[in-house]
Amino acid sequence: MAETLARAAISFDVSGLPPLRNEALSIFSAGHRQAGRVRTLLEAACEAAQRTGWTPLAEPVALDVVLRRPPGHQRGEATNFLGGIGDVLRDKRRRASVSLAHLGPLVDVALYVDDHQIRQLSFREEHADEPSYTVRVSAL
Repeated sequence: MAETLARAAISFDVSGLPPLRNEALSIFSAGHRQAGRVRTLLEAACEAAQRTGWTPLAEPVALDVVLRRPPGHQRGEATNFLGGIGDVLRDKRRRASVSLAHLGPLVDVALYVDDHQIRQLSFREEHADEPSYTVRVSAL
């Protein structure tokens, strides 16, 4: 069983830029300026999870992100993008400090239980005409 878990991984592409976590206000607040990015990430994660039968992991995970954006487009930095992605992909109901009703069924999208499970991170940036990114979550 440990061998199966060690190989558990999910990967998917997302259009646009990742949500940024760079202020005290929760990115899950209704009307937050990152709301569109949060929803786009949740929709992509939901589709990938449904396609693969993914269930949220409870053990340590690795989070790998490849960000593609035009040269000179420097809004946001790796730590803020990783923080935003890490928050969005966890079980949001466990530590919700704001109402999540505006997310509808997307509130249930989670790839792992808690972002404290993230024990390995990688972030790479590549140049592209249009912004997009790839997220990969894997069991360690």
